[in-house]
Amino acid sequence: MTKKLTKLSFLVFGLLLLLAACGGEEQDSTAKDAGKIDSANAAKTEDEKKFKIGITQIAEHPSLDAATDGFKKAIEDAGIKAEYLDKSANNDNTANLTIAQQLVSENVDLIFANSTPSAQAVKSVTTEIPTLFTSVTDAVGAELIDSMATPGGNVTGTIDLHPETMPKTIAFLKDLGAKNIGMIYNAGEQNSVAQITTVKELAAKEGLTIVEAAASNPAEVQQAAESLLGKVEAFYIITDNTVVSALESVISVANANKLPLIVGELDSVARGGLAAYGFEYFDIGYEAGQMAAQILLEGKTPAEIPAAYPANLKLLINKDTAETLGLEIKPEWEAEVQ
Repeated sequence: MTKKLTKLSFLVFGLLLLLAACGGEEQDSTAKDAGKIDSANAAKTEDEKKFKIGITQIAEHPSLDAATDGFKKAIEDAGIKAEYLDKSANNDNTANLTIAQQLVSENVDLIFANSTPSAQAVKSVTTEIPTLFTSVTDAVGAELIDSMATPGGNVTGTIDLHPETMPKTIAFLKDLGAKNIGMIYNAGEQNSVAQITTVKELAAKEGLTIVEAAASNPAEVQQAAESLLGKVEAFYIITDNTVVSALESVISVANANKLPLIVGELDSVARGGLAAYGFEYFDIGYEAGQMAAQILLEGKTPAEIPAAYPANLKLLINKDTAETLGLEIKPEWEAEVQ
């Protein structure tokens, strides 16, 4: 009896060891499977990551809107999933700063600042969040970057002024026979002040005179245009956000008085300006979006990405406006139109 019990005990003990071993293997297998699932989920989460991108735009008008469209298209083409916090300041500098602060508080992954005031506001409230600008005329003068080649800091982007734009525009105005040129701008926009200074220098070299009129908001633009009547033979409207947002009021004054209106962007020609040397704002927005993709997908910093000038400068003439003014388009102008 004792021998039988001993054998039985050994048998039971062996079965328990076998069950324990099987259970251990099963637990190890389950743990390994769980690990594989966690890894797969992590990879899936990374693949499907949605970036939060803040967009701040000083005002809504065709050129700035086109730049924002271009930026978003570049983000889409790069395969980036994005949630946009898209805001316009409606030409209100107080709102402009508030928007910048809101985007920072939302802890966005990147900010797209469309215009000089927008970019300056963002830079004033963050040194950490990568910021891409466009529709900025003088990024160095606006203290957004150290230089075009080496931006430094957390900001870079695309300029909205080709180096040949102003010299060619002044030459065009001279060819029109204008000696006194009316310019309307908002002195509160650093972008505009820089352009006015350059235009005055170029005009003086050609024997032309710039006559200025100020407009601090869109409601003052028409009155500013009317104040120049009798003093000028043509208007030149630069890429001033305040004036461009109310461009139709200048166009009506110019056309009613048979005065040529040269503008600073191609979109303003489509709205009724006579002519412009320019480029597509969609393109500079798109290029800024490509820079953003390098930051979001490749881990680059704005300091590593040189700021860029627009390419493909071209002359555009509105023939309907020329007809309204009774102006004959010269063959040499036609030769420049692309």
